[in-house]
Amino acid sequence: MGCCSSTESKRDWKPLEERSCTDIPWLIIFTVFCIGMACICGFPIATGAASRLISGYDSYGNTCGQNNTKIEGVPLSGRDMRENKYVFFLDPCNLDLINRKIKSIALCVSKCPSTELKTYQDVKQFALNNGSHLCSYDIYQTKYTSHSERFTKCPKLPVPTSKAVPVFHRCIPMDISCYAEFAQAFVTFVSDNTVLRRVVAGVMASKEIIMGLCVLALVLSLIMMVVIRYISKVLVWILTVLVIIGSIGGTGVLWWLYVDHRKALDNNTISVFGKEVASDNVTALLVYAIGATIFTVILLIVMFFMRKRVALTISLFHVAGKVFIHLPLLVLQPVWTFLCLMLFWVYWIAVLLFLGTSGTPIKNNSTGVVEYEMQGPLQYLVWYHAVGLIWISEFILAFQQMTIAGSVVTYYFTRNKSQMPATPILSSMVRTIRYHLGTLAKGSFIITLVKIPRLILTYIHSQLKGKVSLLFNKCILMNVNVCIALFQNAYTATAINSTNFCTSARDALLILVENALRVAAINTVGDFVLFLGKVLIVSCTAFAGVLALNYQREYTVWVLPLLIVCLFAFLVAHCFLSVFENVVDVLFLCFAVDSKYNDGSPGREYYMDKALMVRGSCV
Repeated sequence: MGCCSSTESKRDWKPLEERSCTDIPWLIIFTVFCIGMACICGFPIATGAASRLISGYDSYGNTCGQNNTKIEGVPLSGRDMRENKYVFFLDPCNLDLINRKIKSIALCVSKCPSTELKTYQDVKQFALNNGSHLCSYDIYQTKYTSHSERFTKCPKLPVPTSKAVPVFHRCIPMDISCYAEFAQAFVTFVSDNTVLRRVVAGVMASKEIIMGLCVLALVLSLIMMVVIRYISKVLVWILTVLVIIGSIGGTGVLWWLYVDHRKALDNNTISVFGKEVASDNVTALLVYAIGATIFTVILLIVMFFMRKRVALTISLFHVAGKVFIHLPLLVLQPVWTFLCLMLFWVYWIAVLLFLGTSGTPIKNNSTGVVEYEMQGPLQYLVWYHAVGLIWISEFILAFQQMTIAGSVVTYYFTRNKSQMPATPILSSMVRTIRYHLGTLAKGSFIITLVKIPRLILTYIHSQLKGKVSLLFNKCILMNVNVCIALFQNAYTATAINSTNFCTSARDALLILVENALRVAAINTVGDFVLFLGKVLIVSCTAFAGVLALNYQREYTVWVLPLLIVCLFAFLVAHCFLSVFENVVDVLFLCFAVDSKYNDGSPGREYYMDKALMVRGSCV
């Protein structure tokens, strides 16, 4: 089932002619894996861990709101807590920041204290009125004021006013100053909270402006995707001219400095003490000037031979704009993908929290508190769950890439655009679900295999210092990015030819190698143009933000509102222009296939747009 064991024979590219299911074994493996993820979710639900997380449990293993069974060796377990639905902590402000928990005995109570209890008499009266134990269960309510262990088994005085958290049924103090240890660093930073109040006041007062600017960023991103095909030509040639002028000008300045310093040295206008330094400078300037000259000559030669390929990049941007006109719903793909990822991540975090309360109840002999621990093979469920986070997330992203590729491939290889499906994107989704889920499973699994060692090795080498660590991390990132780019082209090849993942990756790699110069031009020029688009959107949004916030001069702290707006603008621009970039990449692979197997003669007519036919067929 690996790439090396692919038995599919190589065949010519036949866009959209044949459809067959690809990588079925991997779809079966992925389905079994997802069933395993569901079983991991079912395990804490079946064993009561989910109920313990939601309802809460006391320090003796009793789940609040339920009739509990006896735990061997724990005398205060097995109590009927159906009337006591809330978790009360004797010392709720004693936080363990490292282990992220409250270091306090927990009890199940029927009601959280709604008023501050200052004395043990108040604690006793509250317990008698509500039928709850605010001290350990082995102390009767009438003994609260006189019991010898009241200072360790009763709540710390004064008992702060608390309120039950919705859903999770924990009594949480209303006075946030109770968490002195947790808030210490923050309070120290903001001193008397004057800065905090000003910043928060500025954000709250300008919330309408922030929302309006976020909408502006969204609109600008949509407009940019339409007009970038018109401005890309101007940007590309401006960039070309600036690079040529900068290279020639820099080289000329270096030669002028060399000549000037050489004359000064030959005319003995420099003191004896400085002659040695001047000589070194002349030598250095000569080396720099020669190096700059060589670089400039090579750059001019490369740009001369790649000028037509730059024109191809501009044409691809032009055609990509047409694709979005015919397929406007493509711009919504990041939205649906983001929603799917958010739903999956919420589910994943919920299951992870369930697993945190799963396992066997074990009594801590030193504290007498019951803790739940997963032992034996069950402790590896968390690792399985962690792998599922990466694999399924990558599968969702791969589904978006395949959907975009399928819809663009349909657009490109349909000669008569009026005969396209009514909903090309929906048709691409259906086609992906019907034929190519196995390919997505295989590709996303390989990315998972690449990312897990990368995360581990990056963490290890982040602890090292020096250039070796930096170079190593750069190599890792480069290899991962190359793999991901290859997989994206493999998805496109599958959408074109309906071949399995390994065959598609091989065919895509071969055709990209055949067009290496074109690929280089598209990656350099295209990425630069899209980067300028992102910068333009963020700059325009920030400029509009400054003008809008200028009318609220009483709020002098503009930093946070502007940071929020700029961050949102960049994320929106990145999401939308990344889709544009994916479309350009898919179009190029379609163009390369079209150019290889067609020549414009009868029976072998090009599928490409006229703009590509004029500029692309001769490069």
